[in-house]
Amino acid sequence: MTTHDQQTTEQWQMQFTSSPKSVSLVRKQAAKALASWGYGTDDIDRTLLICSELATNAVQHGHRSGHLFEVRVATTGTTCLVEVSDPEPRPPSAVSAGVEEEHGRGLRLVAALAEATGHRPRRPVGKTVWASLLLDAPKEDRCTN
Repeated sequence: MTTHDQQTTEQWQMQFTSSPKSVSLVRKQAAKALASWGYGTDDIDRTLLICSELATNAVQHGHRSGHLFEVRVATTGTTCLVEVSDPEPRPPSAVSAGVEEEHGRGLRLVAALAEATGHRPRRPVGKTVWASLLLDAPKEDRCTN
């Protein structure tokens, strides 16, 4: 769903099942929204990487049977906020990954790509992990429904 209001120029959010297949759907849907808002390829790629890493963490570490996770991308001109909410209340923690390990770098990667990151409790259950990043101005000011 894409919405438009005075404070948030553009917003997309959607709920997903806690399945690894959902991560690719997050990327596809967020890419479609960002492109329709006029953002360039580099900004879209960086935002999608953040969406993907946070969604992957929600699936791997925030899964609770019968609960969905939610992704929200909101932009105001050159500022983008990515939020991923899941039902697990435990805060995220960055782990040290060894050179040969395939997992354990997601939060560090997000922190390197974003201007700021954090998390907060989500009511009635769970948490929201967020990342804020700066983007180039969109090609044109558009509202889409």
